[in-house]
Amino acid sequence: MKLNDYLNAKGIFFIALFTVLTYVGMGINFSKLVGAENQFFTLFQFFGPIAGSFLGPIAGAVTVLFAQVINFVLTGKQVELINLLRLTPMIFAAIYFGMKKDQLKASAVIPILAMAAFVLHPVGQQVWFFSLYWAIPVLARIFLSNNLFVKSLGATFTAHAVGGAIWIWTIPMTAEAWIALIPVVFVERIAFAFGISASYIAMNLVLNAFESKIPGKLVSLDKNYSWKNVVSVKAQ
Repeated sequence: MKLNDYLNAKGIFFIALFTVLTYVGMGINFSKLVGAENQFFTLFQFFGPIAGSFLGPIAGAVTVLFAQVINFVLTGKQVELINLLRLTPMIFAAIYFGMKKDQLKASAVIPILAMAAFVLHPVGQQVWFFSLYWAIPVLARIFLSNNLFVKSLGATFTAHAVGGAIWIWTIPMTAEAWIALIPVVFVERIAFAFGISASYIAMNLVLNAFESKIPGKLVSLDKNYSWKNVVSVKAQ
C-alpha cells in the first residue's frame, strides 16, 4: 500500500482518534516499571498495537511512532536514551498485531532476536528462563493465529520482549529481581491482552458505525464487530 492510500478522510480520522487516545492513555499510569525512577506502564498498553490491524503493519507502526512522538513533545519528556528506546516496544507490537497468517515467519523474528539479546547479557544467562515468555508470540502465530485474544497476547508479549531486551542492557537489575517479576509479568500481560482485544472490538464498532458517513477506506475493518452484528446477536 502507498502513503496516499491512507490519506483519506477515514484514514485521517483513525490516525487523529488514535493520537488523541495515545495522549490520554499515556497520561494514565497502570503499574510501575521495576528498576527505574518515575517510569510506568500506562493505559496505552491496552490499545497501542491495534493500529497495525487497521492500517497494516508498516503504516500502523508509523502511526504508533507518530502518536508517541506527539505525546513525547507535548508532555515535555527529556530526550534521554531510555525514554527514546521506550518508544520502540509498541511499534513492534503494532507490526505483530497487523501481520497476517501468511506472514508467520516475519512475526516470529523480533521475539526470537529479543530472547537472544536477553540471554547474551550476563544476568540474562542466569535467568534465561524469563525469556521463555517471548516464545508466546511465536506459538500464538503457529497454533491460534486467528484468535483475537491470543493475537493480542502475542502482541503484548512482543512489546514485552523488545522492552525486556532493552531493559536488561540499560537498567541494572539483579537476577533475583528478574525472577520476582515473573508472576507480575503474567498478570500484567493477561490484563494488557484483554485490553487490546476490547480496544480492537471498540474501535471496529466506532469505525463501522461511521463507515457510511466518512469517505475513504481503511486497510481493514472487521465486520464481525459492527453494531449491526451486535444487535442481531442480542436479538437471538
